Amino acid sequence: MHDSAALTESRHFNAPQVRLSSPLDWLVAGCRDFLRCPWPGLLHGAAVALFGSLLCWQIPDRFWLLGGAFTGFMLVAPVIATGLYAISRALERGEPAGLGTAVAAWKPRDHRMVVFGLLLALAGTGWVMTSAALIWTFAPAPVNTPADFLRVVVLAEHGWLFEAWLALGGLLAAPVFASSVVAIPLLQERDDIGVLGAVLTSWRAVMANPVPLALWGAVIAGFTLFGMATALLGMLVVVPLLGHASWHASQALVGRVPDGSE
Repeated sequence: MHDSAALTESRHFNAPQVRLSSPLDWLVAGCRDFLRCPWPGLLHGAAVALFGSLLCWQIPDRFWLLGGAFTGFMLVAPVIATGLYAISRALERGEPAGLGTAVAAWKPRDHRMVVFGLLLALAGTGWVMTSAALIWTFAPAPVNTPADFLRVVVLAEHGWLFEAWLALGGLLAAPVFASSVVAIPLLQERDDIGVLGAVLTSWRAVMANPVPLALWGAVIAGFTLFGMATALLGMLVVVPLLGHASWHASQALVGRVPDGSE
């Protein structure tokens, strides 16, 4: 039986093992890229903060919906950072990097990037709807504000709502993270791999490094929660830092198989 085309494509790349401390190295490298080319990153962070503020302004008393929207941000974040990946790649190669580099990465000339972005958007939308339905249906009292969410869902003395909310979120977030941790940078750099091949390569990287990447996922979640807890102002720094760091993570997690050794 012949292997599928996607599986064959993924075998063109290997999955080197990284150290447990590698996420710290990626953060340091991401910070360095941000400082070398700050304005595109700040604009990315400002766009995310502005979008979140508009959501809060439009539906300020519906945290049963906002909770899913904000946590769902982490599912679509790899697409949001597309321009930052391009900047880090240019800096690594010693090429000029600026806002034009980031904008060029968004041009929909590559249908693979469009398809992958739509898939992540679908996953994010699915989580928003699932989260909203769960809280709206089973919360014992209205959840209109963050304080209501904390009191009625997180700190409730009885019931299983918060545990179910976390479990469902984890069931969706884990495979999305495993599918996207290296996929978009790989699609940006290689023309000889499709969306499914990039996803399979990403899964191979995760299976080769389950503990470091679990730690990396926790770091991403922690920084994102910090950005949200600062009334979204922290996103000005969190978005570019994690975006640039994620590109360096992808470079460490995927290597090209030498010709003739596949």
